[in-house]
Amino acid sequence: MHSQIIAPVVALVAWSLVMLIWMFLVRMPALKRAGIDMARARGGRPGILDGMVEERAQWPAHNYIHLMEQPTLFYAVSFALALLGAGDGINAWIAWAYVALRIAHSLVQATFNKVAVRFSLFVLSTFALVALTLHAGIALLH
Repeated sequence: MHSQIIAPVVALVAWSLVMLIWMFLVRMPALKRAGIDMARARGGRPGILDGMVEERAQWPAHNYIHLMEQPTLFYAVSFALALLGAGDGINAWIAWAYVALRIAHSLVQATFNKVAVRFSLFVLSTFALVALTLHAGIALLH
């Protein structure tokens, strides 16, 4: 039997892949409209396409980058909780809340991108991450 907290981990990885596909589906036509030839394009820094393609086409890409940032801490603390035998019950519920908030954050950022809404979702998801971290610390000390 596995720890319940693994399910939200897998769900967030799956969502990240959904956002990767979304980014590809939006960005490729935007690159074509902007006259950017992918065969001749060279690598650059993150965000280099900002200002070169329409802003809305960049939103899924920006969100995908965000899903590679703070969620890495979520993955680490979730696996720590699972290994400590504390990944069930309330911690699994908090993990699901984190995933739901991150998915909501993605949907906001990739569609209408209202910063106040995104920031609120980010703060709430951060509280969930802090709670999981505190619980991992408590489990480690006991």
